[in-house]
Amino acid sequence: LFPLAVRGSEGLYMVNGPPSFTESTAFQRVSGKNCKAVAFSKDGSLFAWCNGEKVNVVNVTRAELLHSFDLPKTVCLEFSPKNNVLATWQAYATAKDGTAGVPNLQLHDLRTGKCLKSFMQKKMQNWCPCWADDESICARNVNNEVHFFENNNFNTIANKLHLQKVSDFVLSPGAQPTKVAVYVPGSKGAPSFVRLYQYPNFGGPQSALANKSFFKADKVTMLWNKKATAALVIASTEVDKSGASYYGEQTLHYLAASGESAVVQLPKNGPIYDVAWSPNSVEFCAVYGFMPAKATVFNLKCDPVFDFGTGPRNAAYYSPHGHILVLAGFGNLRGQMEVWDVKNYKLISKPVASDSTYFAWCPDGEHIVTATCAPRLRVSNGYKIWHYTGSVLHSYEVPSDEEMWQVFWQPFLDGVFPERAVKYQAVPSELPSTEPRPAQAYRPPALRNKPVTSSKLHEDEPPQNMKPQLGGSDKPLSKTALKNQRKHEAKKAAKQEAKGDANQGPAQVKKPQNALQNAVPAMTTGDPEVDKKIKNLKKKLKAIEQLKEQAAAGKQLEKNQVEKIQKEAALLKELEDLELGV
Repeated sequence: LFPLAVRGSEGLYMVNGPPSFTESTAFQRVSGKNCKAVAFSKDGSLFAWCNGEKVNVVNVTRAELLHSFDLPKTVCLEFSPKNNVLATWQAYATAKDGTAGVPNLQLHDLRTGKCLKSFMQKKMQNWCPCWADDESICARNVNNEVHFFENNNFNTIANKLHLQKVSDFVLSPGAQPTKVAVYVPGSKGAPSFVRLYQYPNFGGPQSALANKSFFKADKVTMLWNKKATAALVIASTEVDKSGASYYGEQTLHYLAASGESAVVQLPKNGPIYDVAWSPNSVEFCAVYGFMPAKATVFNLKCDPVFDFGTGPRNAAYYSPHGHILVLAGFGNLRGQMEVWDVKNYKLISKPVASDSTYFAWCPDGEHIVTATCAPRLRVSNGYKIWHYTGSVLHSYEVPSDEEMWQVFWQPFLDGVFPERAVKYQAVPSELPSTEPRPAQAYRPPALRNKPVTSSKLHEDEPPQNMKPQLGGSDKPLSKTALKNQRKHEAKKAAKQEAKGDANQGPAQVKKPQNALQNAVPAMTTGDPEVDKKIKNLKKKLKAIEQLKEQAAAGKQLEKNQVEKIQKEAALLKELEDLELGV
């Protein structure tokens, strides 16, 4: 059984996961609306919650109360990775006379129940200290410095990482040696940068494992892969100065612990909605571009491996074993999900979870929970448990006068559940199918008896494998490969034509219209102004032709270059009009 913890106006309780879905008797329901914070330990064996009076810690398997701390205003809880420490945070408040408030971040020893250390932590953002997985190191950001403590001794700062102004940091997962990714925002014309360090080697830029600087960044998100060999950095600006996007601008950067760094070239312009590492640590998926968004899997060389085409999506979730990927459209989208087998790149199912505000894989890699929670949505609160083949196995909706605030699985350590073979046939369910009826487009009365014509605003791009094909393969080529092939054939044909011209002598050969820009002015109009205009137009068209060749060769063009290419037809028309006026 994989229990779910549920917190809402009905209280705090646990539900047994598949196949029973009954309320768990191992955890006594906490009634009332005062439960503000809950947390499981990393291995799922301990559970803590604050009921508005005390912070309680229980052993889930033995249903035994371990500790009760007198911290009624606690709003955040977190266990250290090995369950040695419980961190609690209460909102910071100054005294009435204006003097500094009392320390509001407490670290408790879970063996003795004593408070190890109290800190002042004014902001709720990044409130919790970060531990390495073996708890040998713990780190906090204090006044734009990262302070490191060793072996949970919080009375001595073992190390400091001091750069101009460290805004954020992330410790790498996994075994020692621990690596640290740090972000320093740019100031006074200097660029922002992210650096990777190996603890405890912090001796200036030369000691960094990798460094990536960029100008367009108001905030960054840093994502380590599971093996800590590389990190992805999403750099975002709050405002897109070109006015093209409501979401600001984003760029995706790749940094390897070996020192390599690169900008990940995304073939479609627009926001980056989500980026997720595969648990295998050698691939990652990005969801990006103006709607309908593209989703692409990249390898560690930042080359595309598989393109899922376009669709209504803004999130990507790998299963715990990494063999299944869910692409979903939540928030302002309708909740459509695509479940893919990423070993064979086959679509498994396309369920729809309307109005979902939360999605999570069960640790078994077979089941999924989607939920509609307050305060994001205050109506139709509840949760559904799915099998990845698209079947709804259990559904619960709270009464209309109640709210649900949080739903989450009890975690388990990696390796507890073995990876199972992927199924394509929908798993049987006792619940009726939730397949929504396809919505019919509105048709005015005058058109209702007439044949339906397609009125799509855009054509969705189909999925395509981007891996380089071996010789002799019958598989279709990618778009870029096709363009390169056509370009090669066109050059060949042009050479043949040139040979033919040389044999024919001075006879005039009619040129195609798109070759106008390459033509030498054969005549003058007699008007120097018009001649000058014609010359300039041909120059612009020649530049456009060169840009098109670069694009065909796979080069990512700048926005202004793309706009230049879009003006080609207008320039050709203008040139034709000027020459016809001769």
